[in-house]
Amino acid sequence: MNLRELAAFLKTRRARVRPADVGLPAGPRRRVPGLRREEVAQLAGLSADYYTELERGRGAQPSAQALSALARALRLEGDERDHLFHLAGRPVPAPHAPAATAHVEPAMLGLLDRLATTPAMIITDLHETLVQNDLAAALLGRHPMRRGLEASYVYRWFTDPAARALYPPDEHPHHSRVFVSDLRAVAARRGRDAHVVRMVVALRRRSPEFAALWDGHDVALRRADHKRLLHPALGVIEVDCHSLFSEDGRRRLLWFTAPAGSRGAAQLELLSVIGTQDMSLGPSRVSRTAPDASRTAPDAPACGCASDPSVGVAENPRMPLICGHCSLSGSGASGDHCDSPHMRK
Repeated sequence: MNLRELAAFLKTRRARVRPADVGLPAGPRRRVPGLRREEVAQLAGLSADYYTELERGRGAQPSAQALSALARALRLEGDERDHLFHLAGRPVPAPHAPAATAHVEPAMLGLLDRLATTPAMIITDLHETLVQNDLAAALLGRHPMRRGLEASYVYRWFTDPAARALYPPDEHPHHSRVFVSDLRAVAARRGRDAHVVRMVVALRRRSPEFAALWDGHDVALRRADHKRLLHPALGVIEVDCHSLFSEDGRRRLLWFTAPAGSRGAAQLELLSVIGTQDMSLGPSRVSRTAPDASRTAPDAPACGCASDPSVGVAENPRMPLICGHCSLSGSGASGDHCDSPHMRK
């Protein structure tokens, strides 16, 4: 790990990113080029103290997942992301490794930033949520933090009945068929990917419904769909879901619209007013209360990390949560997970 070079690289990348590039207001009293340190920390889901230490050439070695979050926050291209991993002394993720899949191209993040008035999110091809904007969280609920296979909404769909609460029961068979057809297409494209194989084996064992559909060999990527969503305050919301795939197919930008003048369009407009109020729909949804980036962790870390207990955790509704002590994300995209109460749920 080259702390000095890592610090210099982070500083120069931070100076290059304008606030408007990441959906932040410039403000009248900005004294630094690019982003402030606390803004990078907030976008990456890291504590401001931890990120400041990295820029000063100190601090603990960042995890692969923390590096992926920094690469997203700083809008790093592929070569720059690989360089970041080299400087931090971490192996560059293989093409289908979780950390590689979790890397979102700056262009796709830029599109998400420009969809502030439209519910939108970025997921992996296994339906692991990477980023949500505020309206997506208000429409779908803040996606729960999971690890391993449970990070995938497809996996939870067939193993956790609460995951289906978002859709009317009479439409569950349709979504089951679509999820399985999509997963088969992804499995063929990824080849003998260990994570996909493990998911399919586990789902065949746990879900007779999945096993029957899988044996049907239907295949089709889920590019667009009409959805009826059950919202706890607004009732049934009919929307069209559209997808934009990354060049390698491993990430998807989803956005939700409704025809102009329709009831769904009026509901989405109302949703922008309701925002992220606390309107839980059973255990499948987490609190919709707007996050407070100033929260700090309790005095003693329960994750077993040895870092300074003064390091807190910062949240951003657009990024995964990361423990301020061990830098592990709660999104579960890498299979690593911190069970500390520092992870805000």
